[in-house]
Amino acid sequence: MNPLEVFQKEAPEVAKAFDGLIEALKGTTGLDPKTKQLVYIGIKSAMGDTTAIYYHVPMAKKLGATRDEIKDTILITLTVCGLKGVASCLPTALEIYDKTE
Repeated sequence: MNPLEVFQKEAPEVAKAFDGLIEALKGTTGLDPKTKQLVYIGIKSAMGDTTAIYYHVPMAKKLGATRDEIKDTILITLTVCGLKGVASCLPTALEIYDKTE
């Protein structure tokens, strides 16, 4: 089962509040939606979170992110966490990017 589905099933009130936070963040205007996705991919890559990469790379691509932008977003995590994020997330991100239309 998808981790978010478990979250929504087991804690529906908290999940609803979390969804409200996500919607509020989407509505901020300091960054465009593509840049927000790239930032999120970078943060999640620095954490080694490949699950998030599966969801956010297609979103970023749909918003116009190029393969090189995705790659650079993950590579810049080298300065934060060393090879962990690159080793765990770069192959996944590029594979998902190439498979997404």
